[in-house]
Amino acid sequence: MAAPRVLTAQKSEQQLVIGTGEHKYEVQHNWAQLPDKYTWQITHNVAIDAEGLVYIIHEGRENLKDHPSIFVFDSDGKFVRAFGNQFQGGGHGLEVHTEGKEQFLYVTGYQQLKNFAKLTLKGERVWEKRAPMDSNLYPEGEDTQPKKRWGRDAFMPTNYAFLPDGGFFLADGYGSYRVHRYDKDGNWKSLFGTPGNKDGEFNTPHGIWIDNRPGRDASVIVADRANARLQWFTFEGKHIKTLGGFILPANIDVRGDVLLVPDLSARVTLLDKDDKVITHLGEDSEWRKQVLKDGMKLRGSPKGEGWVSGKFLHPHDACFDKDGNIFVAEWVQVGRITRLRKVS
Repeated sequence: MAAPRVLTAQKSEQQLVIGTGEHKYEVQHNWAQLPDKYTWQITHNVAIDAEGLVYIIHEGRENLKDHPSIFVFDSDGKFVRAFGNQFQGGGHGLEVHTEGKEQFLYVTGYQQLKNFAKLTLKGERVWEKRAPMDSNLYPEGEDTQPKKRWGRDAFMPTNYAFLPDGGFFLADGYGSYRVHRYDKDGNWKSLFGTPGNKDGEFNTPHGIWIDNRPGRDASVIVADRANARLQWFTFEGKHIKTLGGFILPANIDVRGDVLLVPDLSARVTLLDKDDKVITHLGEDSEWRKQVLKDGMKLRGSPKGEGWVSGKFLHPHDACFDKDGNIFVAEWVQVGRITRLRKVS
């Protein structure tokens, strides 16, 4: 492995490879080419469509209402389009979902937005919804007059997982700490989970995904972030198992037998078909101390000063493309999207 180098704004001439065995990746931190008229802000999630286009959402700044929150790039990092200024100041979750012959973009908003929406891949709105009042979890006005308010009675959705029947789960990861279930038209049906640290309880259920890996019954996985664990459930919300050993697991993706878990604490984890750790990409305990130092000061670095190539700060989301490459979105002030090109 090449020695770590300080990250600058210039692309590296030297290949930097991380990982082990059949899971080695070339690190490309400066992969996406953003036009000068736009700026990177706090990057949150990343998703890929069937044609290989990469969609990136950032939280954005509430005072820059005319700036888009969603950027789209081709597989080489060339800019394609931007949209989604309505999610400025609270853009969060992002998934591409195929429905019949069409693909759609599903988005969540937190902070003052408190919404979730279905869009076309060009950004046209199909529907937009707010707090599910039928759940009896939220105070009056949470669905009509959202405010920037946190708490267990707030609606702060984070991410989606899509069911075989076209419905979906929606994690209220920053709000009620529940998982809501909706039908294919976005109608609320039920929920599971409560705040806490026992099996079946949550402390920031931030990420969610359907585990349909070969050789097992399909289930839903929840990245129970502040409890430092993953939890598996049936589609009816019955707890199946809990897996610890994480620090701040933020999200989940699956490719073949491999489970991908971006950990907000400076690493990306790969698990095998038996949920055993294959590798922690970027793991370095001494580097983690630097990342956490002085109130996580490094994440606010305006030009990436102090960042190290091949090391992560705060992986907030990650996903595979069809070729097994991994795209990582990090929770840092000036945004950071890393492409991990699979080399073995």
